[in-house]
Amino acid sequence: MKSSDEKKRVRISRKGRFSAAHRYHNRAWTPDKNREVFGACNNPFGHGHNYEVEVTVEGEVDPDTGMVMNLREIDAILNAEVISPLDHRHLNEELPEWRDKVPTTENLAASIWERLEPRLARPNARLQRIRVYESPDIYADCFGDHAPE
Repeated sequence: MKSSDEKKRVRISRKGRFSAAHRYHNRAWTPDKNREVFGACNNPFGHGHNYEVEVTVEGEVDPDTGMVMNLREIDAILNAEVISPLDHRHLNEELPEWRDKVPTTENLAASIWERLEPRLARPNARLQRIRVYESPDIYADCFGDHAPE
């Protein structure tokens, strides 16, 4: 049985939204292979989504603030690192990091993890999960090197 004095780990999540266009295209493949694998998502002009990003931070609740991390701080970091740079952009065309990488939901989740993980690390808290919704029924989770529980 756990003592009531033990620190409890709590997860807090915050959502952000951005709209962006992309094209699924592997430059190393032929046009025919790209069309075969990616179908309509290989449209040369791209297509867009209204993405939702969930950022989950896990840690000990600070006894003075009652928070794992201040949501205003999470918002500021999320806006600076994800929303502002990605919103209303064509990922493949405007952002060098996506010129040679297929901007799938999975790759977006991993990329957002890389952007946020160092900025959200604290002595008693850490980034636990990034969830990116491409649509209401398609999403990808990234846990970095942490196994989900």
